[in-house]
Amino acid sequence: MKKYLFLLLMGGLITSCKLDNYEPPASELSGRIVYKGEPIGVEYNNVTFELWEPGWGKKGPITVNVDQNGSYAAILFDGDYKLIIPSYQGPFKSIRNAETQSDTVQIPLRGSRTLDLEVLPYYMIRNATFTGGEKKVSAQFSIEKIITDASARNIEEVALYISKTAFVDVRTNIASQVIKGADLKTMNGLQMQVTVPTMTPAQNFVFARIKLKVSGVEDPIFSAIQKVTY
Repeated sequence: MKKYLFLLLMGGLITSCKLDNYEPPASELSGRIVYKGEPIGVEYNNVTFELWEPGWGKKGPITVNVDQNGSYAAILFDGDYKLIIPSYQGPFKSIRNAETQSDTVQIPLRGSRTLDLEVLPYYMIRNATFTGGEKKVSAQFSIEKIITDASARNIEEVALYISKTAFVDVRTNIASQVIKGADLKTMNGLQMQVTVPTMTPAQNFVFARIKLKVSGVEDPIFSAIQKVTY
């Protein structure tokens, strides 16, 4: 009996070692969410997409996070994946894929590759510039309406956010100015300004970006983050 238990234990250890000796995933799929090659800025850790790999018995997707600057990266096993951006994710609409005739993108992965994902945003923030001085940060920018058909949506609000760090959104800002969409008289040459509060420890710079929130869409679109000295 003892001999049987010993052999059973050794068999289990050998099986465990074989499982542990599988090579970890080593291929990187990376790229950006873009509109005509221009990255789409989003909130940190709030926008994701899904990768599905048929044939492995896995019932759920691999969830990939999109960074503030629209970039993403995932370490994966080689294989054939289906990429889906859920309709409730991001300040944009998916573009119909010519190969699949749907919003699903086929991704054969054999080693690392770079893949930008083209989407259709409701609006784009154009020519955002930021200046600082006398404990104030000023912004100037324009807005371009991209979707103009029956699926177009109104602007809920635009905002100027500043933060102590390079993570800039509603959760991290230390000062903001918000303009409701109904109060926008134009979409060109918009100007906003905030006063920089006292910070401890003190620093003579902040990070700034513009947010645009679309009515009925959870995720806002953002301009690129810029460091501003004041």
